[in-house]
Amino acid sequence: MTGTTRVAVATSALGLAHDSDLPVLLEALRARGLEAEAADWSEPDHDWSRYSAVAIRSTWDYALRRPAFLAWADAVEAATLLDNPADVVRWNTDKRYLHDLADRGVPVVPTRFAAPGEDVRLPGERHFVVKPSVSAGAQDTARYAPHQCDLAAAHAAALHASGRTVMVQPYLSRIDEGERALVFLGGVFSHAIRKGPVLTETGLDNTRAPHPGLAPHRPSAPERELARAALAAVPADRPLLYARVDIATADDGRPVVMELELVEPDLFLGHSADGAARLAGLIRDRAAATARPRA
Repeated sequence: MTGTTRVAVATSALGLAHDSDLPVLLEALRARGLEAEAADWSEPDHDWSRYSAVAIRSTWDYALRRPAFLAWADAVEAATLLDNPADVVRWNTDKRYLHDLADRGVPVVPTRFAAPGEDVRLPGERHFVVKPSVSAGAQDTARYAPHQCDLAAAHAAALHASGRTVMVQPYLSRIDEGERALVFLGGVFSHAIRKGPVLTETGLDNTRAPHPGLAPHRPSAPERELARAALAAVPADRPLLYARVDIATADDGRPVVMELELVEPDLFLGHSADGAARLAGLIRDRAAATARPRA
């Protein structure tokens, strides 16, 4: 590779405004001699082939137009290195991947899915959660009490009317202990944070903060083992650039996977002394290893 290596960090209007990881990562990339820029994935006619690599980061509006996002990922991957790759993007942007993890023996929060036209079965004996299978930032996600099944059914009907698949999960009784997010860079554990519960009240409220009460976390051995099992079950043919495994405690005390974030998660780089530097180094090295001639 000759000259300065050019890389893009794919984001969105929301990401440009609110992604605290973005300026930190761009600075770390530039400190390693890369020509790095943030680019909105949905910008028309953007020439992604100009880059030696495109790292997907805060493309937080993809849930509103997932087919366009998947087409974009395919097109970028045809032109240059895309991380994480398009097949992982396709698999991970629909939370039906939880069934795949469960089928591969990974403990997950029990989840029922109902596509439009299918019946939505709601539990009547405990608090539960209704949300779409394609979503980001806890949008259109709500907790309901057993006596609120009518409200939950109306929520599910609205999701179906918009063409979305509905997920129904139990509200874990020990969620107040906090969710744990384990971050991996290049397949290696980097750091972890604990965050408070999001759905503290019942009913739909899209103004809730998606990551309340952040604090550093030292994961237990069972949490690390679970995270590694989840990553081992990902259908990918090369190591992932980054991954975040969100874990909660089941009612019986076992850790379970809540979500496996491989596309646009907040990586909480501010909670790691060298996370941004290591991520930037990975992007640099992967771009160099797969370099193509650039205009």
